[in-house]
Amino acid sequence: MPSVVALDHLVLTVADIDATVAFYEKALGMTAERFEVADGTTRTALKFGRQKINLHPAGAEFAPHAERPTRGSADLCFLSAEPLADWQTHLESLGIAIEEGAVQRTGATGPILSLYLRDPDGNLVEISNPL
Repeated sequence: MPSVVALDHLVLTVADIDATVAFYEKALGMTAERFEVADGTTRTALKFGRQKINLHPAGAEFAPHAERPTRGSADLCFLSAEPLADWQTHLESLGIAIEEGAVQRTGATGPILSLYLRDPDGNLVEISNPL
């Protein structure tokens, strides 16, 4: 039976692409990439590591898309090598509230220690250190 081996990208439906880009660049160190697709339209993605998050504007999603694309419905967990104390200091310096943490959770490969915050659309963002 065939099987998948990695996540290439995911899509977030957002109210304001520029605000989302600013948040993820400043808060999480991602890099915005604008790219042209086959139909000639320009789209925006947030790159980090070997993955990316494609951004779709709410109400004008690119086809094909999720059956019910909705702002604020995502729950994302990102792994980091930097200690969560450094993240907390960084996020507080940007005025970004920590919703919860540091708390122990279970990640894909074992125990993690996590901080939780929200992006501009209300998506839950988890920053974690493997334990």
